[in-house]
Order: sequence, then structure tokens, then C-alpha cells
Amino acid sequence: MVDVSKWPLFTLLSAQELASIRQACIFGASANEAIYITHDDEVYVLGLNCSNCLGTGDSQSTIVPKKLDCLTGKKLVSLSYGSGPHVLLATEGGELYAWGHNGYSQLGNGTTNQGVSPILVSTNLQNKRVTEVACGSHHSLALTHEGEVFAWGYNNCGQVGSGSTANQPTPRKVSSCLQNKVMVSIACGQTSSIAVADNGEVYGWGYNGNGQLGLGNNGNQLTPCRLIALQGLCVQQIASGYAHSLALTDEGLLIVEIAACHSTHTSAAKTQSGQVYMWGQCRGQPIVLPHLTHFTSTDDVFACFATPSVMWRLLSMEHDDFLTVAQSLKKEFDNPETSDLKFSIDGKYIHVHKAVLKIRCEHFRSMFQSHWNEDMKEVIEIDQFSYPVYRSFLEFLYTDSVDLPPEDAIGLLDLATSYCENRLKKLCQHIIKRGITVDNAFSLLSAAIRYDAEDLEEFCFKFCVNHLTEVTQTAAFWQIDGNMLKEFICRASHCGAFKN
Repeated sequence: MVDVSKWPLFTLLSAQELASIRQACIFGASANEAIYITHDDEVYVLGLNCSNCLGTGDSQSTIVPKKLDCLTGKKLVSLSYGSGPHVLLATEGGELYAWGHNGYSQLGNGTTNQGVSPILVSTNLQNKRVTEVACGSHHSLALTHEGEVFAWGYNNCGQVGSGSTANQPTPRKVSSCLQNKVMVSIACGQTSSIAVADNGEVYGWGYNGNGQLGLGNNGNQLTPCRLIALQGLCVQQIASGYAHSLALTDEGLLIVEIAACHSTHTSAAKTQSGQVYMWGQCRGQPIVLPHLTHFTSTDDVFACFATPSVMWRLLSMEHDDFLTVAQSLKKEFDNPETSDLKFSIDGKYIHVHKAVLKIRCEHFRSMFQSHWNEDMKEVIEIDQFSYPVYRSFLEFLYTDSVDLPPEDAIGLLDLATSYCENRLKKLCQHIIKRGITVDNAFSLLSAAIRYDAEDLEEFCFKFCVNHLTEVTQTAAFWQIDGNMLKEFICRASHCGAFKN
């Protein structure tokens, strides 16, 4: 059961009604409206009903849950609401419903009449399957199964992405630099829009007065612009607020964060690596490019501090000549003066320390346990892996990081699989994802299958399907093993890739 008992609005429900809730959403200026879905896929609403946002067919408030019969049995996959508020809802079947405030045609029905009950939005969306929706203050976005973005509603800052500031009464496909790109995620700020492509690129348009689009300036954008500052990072999801934006990478790390607009404090969330990138507005000062943020922590409470230049740094009492354990380890990698073991690959040596290898890697732990240390050779010959790959592996044991081009990362993925290094395997997959292109996509898919990298395989497969025409024209596609080619075609066919 979803626990909604702490929300005052839900204290109006009986225990039986609370037990039936599978999904719930609280919205409105004062959290005075709610929509929830039961285990039987019935949709109920209750609350103040500002601007007909409950969709009950009238303007009356209700403290008794009312069922929206037209949505019964239509499984919800995405829901969003604006400031009016207006509400957008996408179903599992790809239908898009809208209701509520419509003063700027944000419901997409070509009028400015209030939507007193859910209406099916179909203009320019015939034969399209909507998978995600997003609401700005008074504009709307929809993402289709094919990776297209449609926008409509209020457009005073270019948030519809049409190249003008004229309001858009019905859904319009956002093209410009999104043309021929497959988008996988969308988000709206109050008067701005952001979308993520399947290769991790981020695009933004609309209001940018606080730098929340992360474009390096604070000028409004009437058409989508790529966020170059995040190049090299594979972003999968984004979110926007009034004056800030956030992004989540394929590594599961929150890399963009800033909260508080025109306020006296800033709050943020720490990533697994202790690093956060941020853009937007803080303390009334604009940050127009993503910045690296460091955190101090005490009992899991994190705080960050801004310097007058709005750059961020770690407040520390350490002396400049003091090295942390991690820094010391990194410094001693491949140091012949302190090493007690070296690897020979392609006639080149890599100097390491047995103790570090034994602590960090099960493969070496087993190797050293089968020999007395005094009997161990001082030089170990490696012939199954290249020098760049094996050096990167050993350096990873010292630094916990990898810096390789995607092509070499495939070799490192092979090594990580052989040595059962699951974390290294995941890092290799992230590198390969960031470097995927139409030309190398099928080769990377083949490597993912060969090394049993399921997450990478799924990523490469989707990329190949989304760029099927281009991928099938590459040399890599036709040089692939016949059985794998047959399996790919069969799998892609099941996904509907060859439907007209």
C-alpha cells in the first residue's frame, strides 16, 4: 500500500480507501488537490478543484473522492500538472488526456476554454503513442514512442520551441536541431523546456534569465540549443524548477543541482562520487554554466557554500602539502622506486605494489595466496591484453577511475569480465555508452553480447533500433556474425522496428 497518511488531504479518506491506492499525486498551489489510482486501475480525484483541475465535469470542490469514469482501466504511465493548474496524463496505450486551466491553450484543444473534464488530445498526434508528459506554468510537452517532442500553450519566452513567441494552440512538433534525433526524456520549468536524446545529449529552450538552460548565457532561446557544457556525460533524465535544472546520468548520479531562487540559502544533493554540477540561480546570483560542487558532511547532513564569485569549493583546514590516502595511492602508481612487482606487456613495464593489488582485486588475491611472496616473480608477463588496456586496469585499482576511449574500453570490458571485476565492468559500459555512434553501434552491441553486459546490450540495441536505417548502412552491420544478425533482426521485429 502507498503510504499517503502524512498528507492532510488524505486524512479525509477511510482506511479502506487508503488501502486501495496504488499511485497518488498531490498538486495545486497549496497541495489542496489530489489524484490517485487504485489497484483496479480506477482514477479518483478530490480537493479544491481550482480552475476545474480535478476534471469532474463541474467547478465544485469535493472532500469525497470522485471517480473519473473515462479513465477507468487506462493504466497511467505519466502525469504532470502546471501552475493554473492544468493536468496532463498519458496512458499505457499512448493516449494523452488533458483538463483544467486553459487560458493559453495549454490543453492543446485549440481553444482557451477551461477543461472541466478529461479531453483526448489528438491534433497532430494521430497514430502517435505518447509515453511521457510535462507541464510548465502554462505550456505543455509530450514525448512519443518514436522519440519526437511536441509542445503547445503559452510561448512568451519561446518555451514551445517554434522560433517565435506566439502562443501555440495545438500540439506542434519541436524540430530545429531535434530533427532526426530520438529523444528519451522531457521536462518543463515554469517557462522553459528541456529534452534528452538517446545518446545522452541535452537540449534546452525558452526562458533562460537565470541561466537555467545551462547554455553559458542568460538569453531566452526560441528554438532548442544543445547544452555543450555536459558533453561527455550520458544524461538519461532531467528535471526543472522555476530557476534551476537537474540531470541524472546513466551512472545513477545526480550531476546537476541547484535549489533556491532569490533566497538566502542553497541546498543540494550529494552524488556517490561527492560531486555535483549545477546551473541556475543561487542567492540571487546567476550561475550560467554547470559548476562542480563539493560538500562537507556531518552525520549525513550536507551543506555547500558559495564564494562571492559564485564558484564553489570545499571548505577545508588541510595544508596544501597534505595528501589524502586516495591521492597518495594515485601518486605511487607505476612508481619504480617504491614498487615490488612489475608487469611486462608489449615490451613495456608497469610498476605496482603487491599489497595494493591483493587488497583491491580478487584475481590477484587468489594468485598471491597460491604462492609464497618470497617466491613470486618480480616480473609478470602479460600477453592476452594490450598495454593501454592492462595499464588502465591496474591504474583503476589505484584510482577507482578509468579514462579510455570507447574502442579501448571494449578491451577493458573483456578484461573486467575475465577477472570478475563488476564495478570496472560497469564503468566500461558507461564509457562505451557515451561514445556510441551510428558507425560503431553494432560493433558495441556485438561486444556487449560477447561479454554478457546485459545493461549495455539493451542500451546498444535500443540505439540501433532507434537509428535503424543509418545503422544498417554501416560496414559493421554487414560484417557481423550471421547468427547474431538473424537474432537482431528477429528481436527488432518483435519491437515493431519494421512496421510501416
